[in-house]
Amino acid sequence: MSRAEALERYNALPVPDTTEEHWRFTDLRGFDPDSFGQGRGQTPDVSVPSMLALDVAAEAVVTETGIEITRAPDEIRFEPLDESHERLGQLVGWQDDKFAAHNAAAWRHGLLVHVPAGLELERPLFVRVVNAIEGGSLFWRLLVVAEEGSRFSLVEEHSSVSPDLNGYFNNVAELFVEQAAKLEYVSLQNLSRETWHFASHHARVERDAELDWVSGGFGSKRGKVRIQNDLAGPGATSRVTGAYFADGDQHLDFDTFQEHIAPDTESDFAFKGALRDTATAVWRGMIRVEKDAQKTNAYQECRNLMLSPTTHAVPIPGLEILANDVRCTHGATVSRVDREELFYAMARGLSRGEAERLIVRGFFQDILDRIEFEAVRESLAAALEARIPQG
Repeated sequence: MSRAEALERYNALPVPDTTEEHWRFTDLRGFDPDSFGQGRGQTPDVSVPSMLALDVAAEAVVTETGIEITRAPDEIRFEPLDESHERLGQLVGWQDDKFAAHNAAAWRHGLLVHVPAGLELERPLFVRVVNAIEGGSLFWRLLVVAEEGSRFSLVEEHSSVSPDLNGYFNNVAELFVEQAAKLEYVSLQNLSRETWHFASHHARVERDAELDWVSGGFGSKRGKVRIQNDLAGPGATSRVTGAYFADGDQHLDFDTFQEHIAPDTESDFAFKGALRDTATAVWRGMIRVEKDAQKTNAYQECRNLMLSPTTHAVPIPGLEILANDVRCTHGATVSRVDREELFYAMARGLSRGEAERLIVRGFFQDILDRIEFEAVRESLAAALEARIPQG
């Protein structure tokens, strides 16, 4: 991967506008990625508290100015990513995506997580990536290799040092889940309301391997998150569970792709979101089944709860099936809070805020139940309920 070539491609590609199909509902007017600096020579403060309280086996903290690894097991590679790594750029291409090209050209502080064959880690690996400099840009790169038969959890949290920090956050994650391995990958985004956020996450799951992916979206101003799973070997399975909450004038955009390449593969994708005030959300989900991927079992759903009459959600599911012996289903809904449920709860002494929190918890409960990791499940539930105003 040549930085010079990526930079040339980045400069050649325009900032996407709403005339492009995948950007039709996400307007980037007013955003100039070149107006943000990289904060060289500054010492950022990263005392912002984490969403999570975890007992971890390894920990890294990343800012605009560097990466600090405080602990890691001797048996694994948990280290700064070398730009010459042979797998770098194999999954996330940059030729046709301005923001992926920008990341390929500009990233400095990446992380390699490489767990050898057969190793099972009881405690999770934890990465905190903090947008810490006003007017700064942070280009983050993660490369994960789960060798054959390994089993572990990796938790990645993106946050800002202040709720109004003006920034540009651009991250790429490439996940290789080898034969019969199991990776639990958690990605939580809680950036400031003034941070532009662009991400490309791409996983390749091999024969009889399992990927359990949890995605949480709570912060950021505007941008797009891409999530792609390639089911590349027979018996491969992936489960993606997502929860998001937007309020004020936040705009969240998720572009997801389940690519079934091999036969006898299974994918299960479920996202739920709640919106308040004038917030908007877009989800575009595609299941593609290649012609040799017989016996595919794929499901995707995105359901949205509108807590204010001025919110707007656009769920767009899609199927592209080239095989003839498959089971593929999808669902997408946008619904308002049930006035009778709200009245019933308030008639029993709950304030409006308490009643809404109860309804939101009920709406998200089946999503939360899918999350095996207890600390993550509890943190997501708390983050969702905390967005409902008191009173």
